[in-house]
Amino acid sequence: MANHKSALKRIRSNDAKRLRNRYQHRTTRNAIKKLRETTDKKDAEALFPAVASMIDKLAKRNVIHNNKAANLKSKLAKHIAAL
Repeated sequence: MANHKSALKRIRSNDAKRLRNRYQHRTTRNAIKKLRETTDKKDAEALFPAVASMIDKLAKRNVIHNNKAANLKSKLAKHIAAL
């Protein structure tokens, strides 16, 4: 166990950040699944900006890699174009 006050605080803050990242990542994955299951093009086009924004925020906060974010957005855009 940590002996220093700063180490104890770091453990607490890391745990809080981990939980926040897990929540945001899970929420984004659910939104991506919802968009992929959509068969109506208008609904998909309406959902896409919000989902792309969520993906960008994850990449900005280093929850996912920038290239993964770009790949996800590209595949979603191709999916919408194919509808």
